[in-house]
Amino acid sequence: MTVRSWAEALNKIPSSPKELVDINGNHNPAKWVEEAGAACFFKHLDGMATAPLSKPSVFAGGMTDLGHTDILKRVSNTKDAYMTFLGKEFNVMLLTGHVSIKDVSAKMTSRNIIEGVNSASSFVKLLSLKKPLALLGLNPHSGDSGLLGTEETEVLAPALETLRKDKVLIEGPLVPDSAFTPDRWPRYSLYLALYHDQGLIPFKTVHGQNGVHITWGLPFVRTSVDHGTAFDIAGKDKADATSMRLAIEWAIKLCSIKNGDLRK
Repeated sequence: MTVRSWAEALNKIPSSPKELVDINGNHNPAKWVEEAGAACFFKHLDGMATAPLSKPSVFAGGMTDLGHTDILKRVSNTKDAYMTFLGKEFNVMLLTGHVSIKDVSAKMTSRNIIEGVNSASSFVKLLSLKKPLALLGLNPHSGDSGLLGTEETEVLAPALETLRKDKVLIEGPLVPDSAFTPDRWPRYSLYLALYHDQGLIPFKTVHGQNGVHITWGLPFVRTSVDHGTAFDIAGKDKADATSMRLAIEWAIKLCSIKNGDLRK
């Protein structure tokens, strides 16, 4: 069954907005994500919380998407969506996703920076977070005035100037290797990392499996765990379910917020 025909079939099912639906089956897990995303896009579901998904399984399902985020962007016709991670100590949003490190610099355009920061601003506003955003630099020492790279002076600084004129509360570009020291955690509502590992190495080092992943920018709620598949312990009753529980709780909370009913 195609995504569209599957979603259209749901039209015949009475809506039950207070139910939790466990999607399971014997077909490729990437198809579950695609189908659930379609159901959310066509407003048959309010949101979704997903378990880990390996990149090889996506390709085995006949797709070329690089993971959950790209599947959901395709299904929902969304251009910009950001991997966002919430933790007890600090929060991180990635301005690029699963991108080769050699291609990161080319994606650091003023447009991409401004769009990403504005999206982050809407996210922290939704959660009633009042502290500044923190934009990381790309190069060691944030370029050291252009000696170690020019992205900070040629792209990030002008983008920050534009954002500040628009009254966006943001600091940066911060020196990446000292941005995540514990004394800085309470200063910011959200760190904006320029590439995947820049944000996720410190986040996972500090939070382990006690964080939650939210894809911000989609037209529906999507949360997930902050870790990978760990096939080596699958079925052995060794997995830590903390992040999955948090993902489900945050999916319910965000759906409630979007419906104008914030339930703590």
